[in-house]
Amino acid sequence: MAEAAPGRTVWILAGEASGDVLGARLMAALRRQDPTLRFAGVGGTRMEEAGLCSLFPLRDLAVMGLVEVLPRLRHLSRRLDQAVADIAATRPDLVVTIDSPGFALRLLRRVAELGIPRVHYVAPQVWAWREHRVREFPGLWDRLLCLLPFEPDFFGRHGLDARFVGHPVLQSGVDRGDGAAFRARHGIAPTTPVLILMPGSRRSEAPRLLPVLGRTLRILMATCPGIVPVVPVSPVVADVVRRGVADWPVRPIVVTDLAEKHDAFAAAGAALTKSGTSTLELALAGVPMAVTYRVNPITAALARRLIRVPYVAMVNLLAGHRLVPELLQERCRPGLLAETVHRLLTDGHSAALQRAGFRAVMEKLAAPEGDPDDAAAAELMAVLDGHSAA
Repeated sequence: MAEAAPGRTVWILAGEASGDVLGARLMAALRRQDPTLRFAGVGGTRMEEAGLCSLFPLRDLAVMGLVEVLPRLRHLSRRLDQAVADIAATRPDLVVTIDSPGFALRLLRRVAELGIPRVHYVAPQVWAWREHRVREFPGLWDRLLCLLPFEPDFFGRHGLDARFVGHPVLQSGVDRGDGAAFRARHGIAPTTPVLILMPGSRRSEAPRLLPVLGRTLRILMATCPGIVPVVPVSPVVADVVRRGVADWPVRPIVVTDLAEKHDAFAAAGAALTKSGTSTLELALAGVPMAVTYRVNPITAALARRLIRVPYVAMVNLLAGHRLVPELLQERCRPGLLAETVHRLLTDGHSAALQRAGFRAVMEKLAAPEGDPDDAAAAELMAVLDGHSAA
């Protein structure tokens, strides 16, 4: 390995809450390999706690859905111009974009002419829909880091070099929560059912799911007396969620702290969650779950025409079968959701089957060598050192 050049700068972008967590862990792993590194870019509270001074607030980019993005296109375009200008002025030694392909890949394309090495972390899920977009990727990055074990083969078939580094959820600590401590702090009896409700990490998605979750809770109160709902959310959307649950029949415990979230998972008997990384977190913690989601009907109609995978939930894709229920769009109804949750809370056999499946899924996510964060950082350092040597 080439001798590290002191004071090198990594410009790093995270466009949503999950990317903010990945970015903070990646920054820590990079510092372990080169303590002299400096960081610039865009991130949220986690990355700021790790030492990043964000160019603009992460919440400006946390928008999801084809229809939902349209009203904010002009603002997003200004933020893209601002990011490009900052990279051109900073002249970092490496540009790293994390997930958020709608914004991140445009940024990578715009800064290509600067000759700065680029790495994209979290492969775009074009294997799920819009596979034709792979033709746009050559030249966008010097290295692509994948979280899922089947992705390198997919991108390899299209002539793109991709590296599986393992999934950072394995290092999240979500499986080490203290359920008894959570119950004690909130005055919850040992036999009282605790339900995790995860409406999404984006300001544009949480308000769409919160009303149906509130109506689901109202039905559950009749069959599961005393049920305690817990809503873990990122600080980015905490204010939106608190407003959205103000009229619920029972005020949920809104959790923004990561350690408190892990304790809540350990106390929970079941969860209702949107699709995405949250399903892997719950699986690692062993929480039986159902996946639900609702987007703008136009967005949903367009997505159905484009999706090429049999399941939406990541745990189902990795398991290769419908391990957890998927109650999406028209099936995202309070009555059906309440019935499903009640079964998960009371049917020990169903819960045990899910937990057994979760263990098999988690084994597939381990890094080829070492921990996922360190494996990702090692790939970045290889690009940095290779560029410095050149």
